[in-house]
Amino acid sequence: MSDLNIKSRQPLDGRIAAFGAAALSPAAPASRMSLRARPDALAALSKALGISLPVKPKTSVVSGTRTAFWLGPDEWLIVDDAGKDMVAECAKAKVLCSPVDVSQRNTAVMVMGANAEGTLSAGCPQNLSESAFPVGAVSRTLLGKIEVIIYRKDRHVFRVECWRSFADYMFTYLSDAARDSVA
Repeated sequence: MSDLNIKSRQPLDGRIAAFGAAALSPAAPASRMSLRARPDALAALSKALGISLPVKPKTSVVSGTRTAFWLGPDEWLIVDDAGKDMVAECAKAKVLCSPVDVSQRNTAVMVMGANAEGTLSAGCPQNLSESAFPVGAVSRTLLGKIEVIIYRKDRHVFRVECWRSFADYMFTYLSDAARDSVA
């Protein structure tokens, strides 16, 4: 991970919102890595990272403080809540791969409550119903005018990742959607 302190550079520090049955808060600081690799490298990378990289579309895997999101046939976003240097761990695998620390590029908002799904659906064209998007599902999609990664962590808990330059837009958009749903 870079020398920059991920805990000191959170764009949404102190922002929370709660309207009716939906609440928003910034996700805790974490390290993030974008990983590209061929199928023949997955076993070695999974071992080095201590997490079995998911290979099925729209899935995630959780192991300890790490969550790996499947984004494409050769692409993952891995979030480590403990802030570990995952790029260095990938180097130990000694396989061809492209790990990139994106800890300073991304941030996340937690959307929680019985109306979390409705709040997200106000700006997302994807079907986020529990039958189509169950716990553990993850997808790169749109929210309003920005690209996001939505992860259903629990029945009424979603993690929404975006580039930090869009963090204020995303938080404001979701706050408005939550407020509008109770009006």
